[in-house]
Amino acid sequence: MVRVTSGTTAKARHKKVLSATKGYRGKRKSVFRIAKQAMMKAGQHAYKGRKQKKRDFRRLWTARISAALRERGHRYSEMKNKWLHARMGVDRKNLSEIAMNHSEVFDKIVEVGVKAKKIEV
Repeated sequence: MVRVTSGTTAKARHKKVLSATKGYRGKRKSVFRIAKQAMMKAGQHAYKGRKQKKRDFRRLWTARISAALRERGHRYSEMKNKWLHARMGVDRKNLSEIAMNHSEVFDKIVEVGVKAKKIEV
């Protein structure tokens, strides 16, 4: 039976980890065992960051819409409920964009909410 060593596979794995940790400080960039731990931790932070980014943008859009509604004498929570009853399908991202850049269109959207009737369930 032929003896098989894992030299090339191990070297490739080490190389992949060390290239991923390039730019880290101290042993975290050069020692495989520590670099692997640093890479795993960085992956956890990246995962959490992707979720956090979605939350942050949602808060930003809500704040922009709320500010635009306050200028027109309305509250965000009430207007959001009225838009729900009007069955208006515009999401927060697009609504905030409209509120910032197209005020005349946003005025018409606010009017739709004001005129909406409450739906009985």
